[in-house]
Amino acid sequence: MTLELSLNQQPAHSRQGSSIGQPLTRRDGFLKVTGAARYAADNHPAGMLYAVLAVSSIARGRVASLDIEAAKAYEGVVEVMTPQNRPALAVDPDAKHHPFMFRLDLLQNDKVRYANQTIAVVIAQTLEAATEGAALLSPRYEVQPARVGLDGAKSFVPAAVGVGNPAVQHKGDVAAGLDAAATRIEASYETPAQYHNAMEPHAIVAAWDGDRLSIDTPSQGLAMAQGRIAGLFGIAPDNIHIRSPFLGGGFGSKGMISGPQVLGVLAARLVGRPVKLVLRREQMYGPVGHRAPTRQTLRMGMDGEGKLTAIDHHARTASSTFDDFFEPAADASHSLYASPAIATSHEAVRLDTGTPLFMRAPGEATGSIALESAIDEAAEACGMDPLEFRLKNYAEVEPMTGKPFSSKALRECYAQAAKSFGWADRPVEPRLMRDAEGFLTGWGMGTATFPALMFQAEARAVLRSDGSGLMETGAQDMGQGAWTAFAQIAADGLGLDIDRVEFRAGSSDLPNAGIAGGSGHTATAGMAIHNAGAAVIARLADLATGDERSPLYGAGNAGVLARGGRLYRRDDENRSESYADILTRAGLKEVEGSGKSASDPASQEAYAMHAHGAVFAEVKVDPDFGQIRVTRLVGAFAAGRVINPRLVRSQYYGGMIWGVSFALHEEAITDRRSGRRHQINRLRVKQLEPDAHDQHSSRHQRPEPCARRRAARHAARRAA
Repeated sequence: MTLELSLNQQPAHSRQGSSIGQPLTRRDGFLKVTGAARYAADNHPAGMLYAVLAVSSIARGRVASLDIEAAKAYEGVVEVMTPQNRPALAVDPDAKHHPFMFRLDLLQNDKVRYANQTIAVVIAQTLEAATEGAALLSPRYEVQPARVGLDGAKSFVPAAVGVGNPAVQHKGDVAAGLDAAATRIEASYETPAQYHNAMEPHAIVAAWDGDRLSIDTPSQGLAMAQGRIAGLFGIAPDNIHIRSPFLGGGFGSKGMISGPQVLGVLAARLVGRPVKLVLRREQMYGPVGHRAPTRQTLRMGMDGEGKLTAIDHHARTASSTFDDFFEPAADASHSLYASPAIATSHEAVRLDTGTPLFMRAPGEATGSIALESAIDEAAEACGMDPLEFRLKNYAEVEPMTGKPFSSKALRECYAQAAKSFGWADRPVEPRLMRDAEGFLTGWGMGTATFPALMFQAEARAVLRSDGSGLMETGAQDMGQGAWTAFAQIAADGLGLDIDRVEFRAGSSDLPNAGIAGGSGHTATAGMAIHNAGAAVIARLADLATGDERSPLYGAGNAGVLARGGRLYRRDDENRSESYADILTRAGLKEVEGSGKSASDPASQEAYAMHAHGAVFAEVKVDPDFGQIRVTRLVGAFAAGRVINPRLVRSQYYGGMIWGVSFALHEEAITDRRSGRRHQINRLRVKQLEPDAHDQHSSRHQRPEPCARRRAARHAARRAA
């Protein structure tokens, strides 16, 4: 597959010697390729024991018995933790006080709520002994039928979707807009459940020292994990030290502390020794979140010129029987296409499954695949090119709210990607393109968008008398290059070359850097780092401009510039002084400052903040077997301020490849008898001839003369 990419970005920092905008290689790359990077499970404190989970093989019922004696009799087994001997917690793990607090399975009783739920923890001197002990438990169950599938239970309208979003929203009169339309479509789409199973599974090494707790575990949000564990165990957050310098992927699953990680802490408290617990691959399907399935129905009306008169987007999704996270899929229709009437609604069912949580753009990913497919069907119904139809319905303000966009360069993205792809040269009629092997060739396109999120974050900066600097923040790098990008921001903020800056991150005893999620980590923690650098430079400038012995004396009104370890007068750069000279004369070894992220509630209320992009795809279909091959992708993205082009390019390539995986490969299959799930990555095969599915997947209402031609084009797109 060929990938092409263009970045519609703001100019790089123009200051001489700037690190921002430079395509630097990853600062942690050498550690990773040499094996020196220490991940959570690489830690082995003295006296450490191994813990292995025993998990349920049923999805609903209760544990009737466990052969604990057989497990404990196995050589090397130290203890078996069950609901009967699990250490007490300060709060009920099923309590929930805010949307970011999710319920955990911590052996609170013998009830089984989903397959792969922990029913016991075996602790032993070796991993092999703990594994064998778990097998010897030989659980017996009282089984109830598992509720599976989007039709497996009675549906209801949830109180909220996502994290506090209304389940039902609307503007304008959708019914009137549909009635007045010259052309209407109604289309239904289903997306399967999908599970993240990152290169590094969830793991924890926990050690107690009285009421102080030391933890090595992968986390996308150190302060949140620290606070959750502190609440569960009734200790002060400052008594908990979490180290998470490297994450082998997270994708949302490590945003919140999970039940298995807390069980590792409980096991360490039970035996009074350090304990390591690492999930096996098959144990990742259940307790650490996933993407919920959806069934989405879109109704659209268009006038005689192809302009939308109404959008109605309804989504049915699923959650667990015991928690409340619902995929906000229909909300994808709020921000992309101009329509005088828009309605979005959600319904849900409760199934015997682990709670679905954040996974690679929850809501946006599932919702956009339905919305963009429906937009293509609407364009076909109107006899318009898909790109022409999107431009006809281009939103100059956010459609649902009417807010102006803080920035939007989607037109430019469409134009750049279409030109690079060669979209204008495509034949309009279907089934006219074949390659040398006889494969049908199809071309398509879609719009990319994601909200520009900001969270709370803090950073601490230090300038030293030897001319070096230090920047500290509890940031996380799960492989996206955050350590490198943040070091670049720190270097510019401190006015130093990057090799003169020590950057510390990945530990909960550092300032809270917020969460590495929602594609907002660089903006959030980066702003805190920038402001911390500005604060320490301001303190250094006060020392110099207030000292008669400094060449910068009296420059307070004119101000100073920081560059290359020196301060310069803005109005006369011939007058400057090094950081080292300023601090030495003041008798100081260092000076420090702190900064916070600068999320402006007023701006967020006044503007709609989104990133945008366009992706064009070439797909080959075997006419005999229906096998699909994606052979070319071209993307153009409005990237804003690019900190490191090398890292951004990697991120966009990854996103485009993920899109292919989402559409063609990833699907969790549920065994309806047991309720157990298995993720498969397979190449889906499409039916080339019209079949019964067409009768309910898309129903067009349109003038008769063009119906035959449009139906042929629709069939060709299904083939491609």
